Amino acid sequence: MRRVAIPPRPQWWDRVEAIGFDFHTIDNAPYWDETAYWRFDAAQIDRLEDTAEELHQMAMAATRRVFAQDRLSLLGISGPAADLARASWQADEAQLYGRFDLAWDGHAPPKLLEYNADTPTSLFEAAVIQWHWLHDIAPHADQFNSLHEALVERWRELADGHPLHLTCLTPHAEDEGTVRYLEATALEAGLAAKFVALPDIGWNGSAFVDLDDHPIHTLFKLYPWEWLACDPFAPHIPDTPTRWIEPAWKLVLSNKGLLAEMWDMFPGHPNLLPASRDPGKLDCPRKVSKPLFSREGANISIFDGETALHHVPGPYGAEGHVWQEWCPQAIHDGNSVVLGAWMVGDRCCGLGIREDDGPVTRDTSRFVPHLFE
Repeated sequence: MRRVAIPPRPQWWDRVEAIGFDFHTIDNAPYWDETAYWRFDAAQIDRLEDTAEELHQMAMAATRRVFAQDRLSLLGISGPAADLARASWQADEAQLYGRFDLAWDGHAPPKLLEYNADTPTSLFEAAVIQWHWLHDIAPHADQFNSLHEALVERWRELADGHPLHLTCLTPHAEDEGTVRYLEATALEAGLAAKFVALPDIGWNGSAFVDLDDHPIHTLFKLYPWEWLACDPFAPHIPDTPTRWIEPAWKLVLSNKGLLAEMWDMFPGHPNLLPASRDPGKLDCPRKVSKPLFSREGANISIFDGETALHHVPGPYGAEGHVWQEWCPQAIHDGNSVVLGAWMVGDRCCGLGIREDDGPVTRDTSRFVPHLFE
């Protein structure tokens, strides 16, 4: 595993825009970065794949315990959100995808930083954009990337004969880019798929409907369940036949508190970092504080003892925190580097890599392609 600097393709922005990637630059800074790539060997890719699939099974085991022992309140999940999560879990509602964020140096065991299991983005970049880059730059090489085929197959497994609606908040280039890509994979799978902006979803007294007043039978939503559960329309959710993707039980699987649950169930596991809701229980000099519902690095703080070394501002934290041992594997040559191992259903199907000049990966962190030989 090593970072290789290369010149970018001539007129690369025209190339990526031609295949629908129009958010390659954020605030006049590169989001898509092809001035370098990460190189792996086949054994390292196999190791990442095996690690992610094992972590998924462990995360599911921890989720089962949370519901079986009614530990939802420990994860900041209460009231209507807890009711929705319980009902969804009891109904055994199916999931689509997720992304493990891992720290790794290519040698020591990869370490789990968190599981983005409800609203993960950077999917289009991982599945499509870096694949086109590979065929231009190194067609002889390979890439850990069967995401597109896996998503098409998964949509076929989830199909129930009803039309599929897909939604997110607009305007938001990255979120809409992710949802539009998922719409394309659903269409390829043979589903009648249709995008609808979240503010355009209505209520007709008995069902959620789109702008054409068509009932929404199945809805993929790139919108966090903890927000949706607080929406004025949320009380209607239990009374409608709408099927939700992702399901509400992913309030648990995507919760940072699950890191502590997993460490409690699997203490000392080589792919886990010590984690607890009580920082005093972590015997390590550097710790990371993460709000239970934090997204895109917001409100994450890094401490050395009692001294705060770094803090990312944001709107989270009132729901509580989990503390995790800081992982030095996440730092490469002064930059934070996170390996995103993509899950579709229960299988790991791809890899996306994000870099940042600071110690915390954020929504503006650069996406850097990879290959293996």
